[in-house]
Amino acid sequence: MEKPKVLFVQQEITPYLKETPMSKIGRYLPQGIQERGKEIRTFMPKFGCINERRNQLHEVIRLSGMNLIINDSDHPLIIKVASIQSARMQIYFIDNEDFYQRKYTLTDKNEKYFEDNDERAIFFARGVIETVKKLNWAPDLVHCNGWFTSLMPLYIKVAMKDNPMFTDTKVVYSVYDDEFSGELNKEIFNKMKGKVFDEKVLEKYKNPSFVNISKAAIDYADGIIIGSEKVNSEVEDYARSSNKPVLDYQPESTYMDAFNDFYDEVLVTEMAI
Repeated sequence: MEKPKVLFVQQEITPYLKETPMSKIGRYLPQGIQERGKEIRTFMPKFGCINERRNQLHEVIRLSGMNLIINDSDHPLIIKVASIQSARMQIYFIDNEDFYQRKYTLTDKNEKYFEDNDERAIFFARGVIETVKKLNWAPDLVHCNGWFTSLMPLYIKVAMKDNPMFTDTKVVYSVYDDEFSGELNKEIFNKMKGKVFDEKVLEKYKNPSFVNISKAAIDYADGIIIGSEKVNSEVEDYARSSNKPVLDYQPESTYMDAFNDFYDEVLVTEMAI
């Protein structure tokens, strides 16, 4: 029997970014799931504060070189990779000079969210999908961690629904306490609208607050994990009323097995929108 393939799409992974509860999950969860008999791939953005030399990142020429068009502008997709030897695990990094070269992740030095975080999130989601296609590696399940990955469920379930690599792919979305105030750039609605996404699909992006983009991710996920002890109550209530499997917050001592069992549950559950 083939091993189930799990694609991890991460906002943060330690040691590439500072250690947080989310970045620790980004580092240790894929390893644990691999050790439990599943095949894995892991992606994160190549934020400019990641030291390429120290972490031994290198470009994968055969995967790089594609241009992604966002808002009528061409943005080259660069793929880099690094290995965590002790875990026998590779990390793929989505890079682009316009979006990820600055020395901060999602906020500037004054803790203000970048005006183009909407385009950065679009580029990341599309970049992961295009790279997985080039790898010819069809995931059975995609686990998205952090709001920066919240567009992935929509892209997998709507944009890729007719692509044989993704037709049967299940999506799990983890909700964390990484809430931001205000909204993403409201133009995200117009930047995504078109042949792939119609207005109905994008309704929640007309007011792209943390709550609304989280709800949109839940709409297109097959299962939801409460990733932090305390998360936005409106988002949690929405998840629990979705008629989809929801996994309660798990402490460090139990989350690995609980997540693995949850993946198995989601893989046999029919999606309910």
